[in-house]
Amino acid sequence: MAADRHTLVVLDPGHFHAALSLRKAHPRLNDDIHVFAEDGPDVDAFLAIVQSFNQRAQAPTGWKLHVHRGPDPLARLRAQRPGDVVILAGRNDRKMDWIAALHADGFHVLGDKPWVIDASQLPQLHAATAGAALAMDIMTERHEVATRLQKTLMARPEIFGSLRTGGDEPAIDLRSVHHLYKLVNGKPLVRPAWYFDTAVQGEGMTDVNTHLADLAQWMTGGDEPFDFDRDVALSDARQWPTAVPREMFSRITGLPDFPAALRANVVGDALQYLCNAQLFYRLRGVPVRIESLWHLAIPEGGGDTHYAAVRGTRADLVIEQGPATRFVAQLSVRPVGPDPQFAQRLAAALDELQSEFPGVRADAGAGRLHIAIPAALRTTHEEHFAEVLDEFLGLVDGKPIPRALRPNLVAKYTLLVRARERAQRTA
Repeated sequence: MAADRHTLVVLDPGHFHAALSLRKAHPRLNDDIHVFAEDGPDVDAFLAIVQSFNQRAQAPTGWKLHVHRGPDPLARLRAQRPGDVVILAGRNDRKMDWIAALHADGFHVLGDKPWVIDASQLPQLHAATAGAALAMDIMTERHEVATRLQKTLMARPEIFGSLRTGGDEPAIDLRSVHHLYKLVNGKPLVRPAWYFDTAVQGEGMTDVNTHLADLAQWMTGGDEPFDFDRDVALSDARQWPTAVPREMFSRITGLPDFPAALRANVVGDALQYLCNAQLFYRLRGVPVRIESLWHLAIPEGGGDTHYAAVRGTRADLVIEQGPATRFVAQLSVRPVGPDPQFAQRLAAALDELQSEFPGVRADAGAGRLHIAIPAALRTTHEEHFAEVLDEFLGLVDGKPIPRALRPNLVAKYTLLVRARERAQRTA
C-alpha cells in the first residue's frame, strides 16, 4: 500500500449511507477498512452491502473489513486509532457529541446528516467546526448534474437575471419526497426500529431539510459565509406525521410489532411518525421555502421525487424529478416574459459550458426550454456518496477548504433547530 494513503474507519454504521460511501474504490484509501460498532443487525446490514460491492461482477471493490464489535465503540476507536479518517452514519441523538470528540482527537470526520437534532447540541457543532482537523457533512445533492447546471446558469445574468425577491412566490422553492420502504443497491432496505424514534433519529424538520437548506445556501452564498443572526430571518415552520400501519412497519423493519419506545406515538394500529416538515425564511433577504415529505412505500417503477425552482428576473430555472420525468431529474429554463432573443442567448451560454458539461443543449418546448443532459454526464444518487468522499479526501489532502464550509454548517443547523422550536410552539 502507498504510504500516503489514508486508512478509513467507519463508526456506528447504523445508516446505509455509510456503506454507499464505499461503493467505489478510491486511490487515496487503503483497502483495509476498520469498523467499530456495537454487535447487532445495524453493523451486519452495513457489512452485507459492502461485501456486495466486493463481489459484484462489474468493477468490484477490494475492501478488507476489520470489524471491531462490542460496547462503547467510540472509546475503543479513540484508544486504538487504526486510521485517520472516520465516516459516521448512524444514530443521530449521539452523533454530534461523537463528531466533536473525534474532531478534538485530531480525526478528520465525514458525517452523515443530520448532525444536530436539538438546540442543546449546538455547542458541540461550534467545537467541531474549529481547529485543524476537517469535519464535513455528506451533502450529495450538489453532485447531481441537473443541480450543478441550475447553479451554473444562475450565475449567467443574461439568462437568469437576478433572484426575484418580491411577489408571493419564494425565489428559492425546494421540495423533496422520500419513501420509508424503498430499494437500496437493488434490494429492499431494512430500517432499524430506532429510525422511527424521533428522540434518536430526529424530527422531520432536522432531517432531509438539511439537504434543502444546504442547497439554498449553496445557490445564493458564493464564497461569502452565512451568519445565522445576521443573514437568516425565520418566518414560519410546521411539522406533521406520516401514519405507518403496523403491517408496513413490520415490512420495513422486520419486527412483528412496535417496540415499547414507540408505543406512545401509536394511535389505533398506526405509528404517527413526525417526519414531514416545511419552513419559510429569508436568506440575506431572499425568500426561501423548503419542504420534505415522507410517503410509505416507493411506487411500482418509481422512486423518490425532487422539485427545485429558482426564480429570476429573466427566467425561472426548474428541476423536476417525478413520474412525468420517469424519476430522472430534468432541468427546464422558463423565460419570465416575451424575449425573442432568449433561446439564442441560452444556446450561446451552453456552448460556452461545453468543457464542463459536454453535449448539453436546449430543446424548445411550450413556454420553456428543456435542457437535454447526455446520459454520460449523469450519476445516480447512490454514486453521489462516493463523489462526496472524493471531495472530502481532496480537502484533507490539501485542496483549499472553502471559507464558507465551516460557518455555513453552523448557520444551516442553527436554522433547522430554531425552525423545530418554532414548529413545536405553534403545533
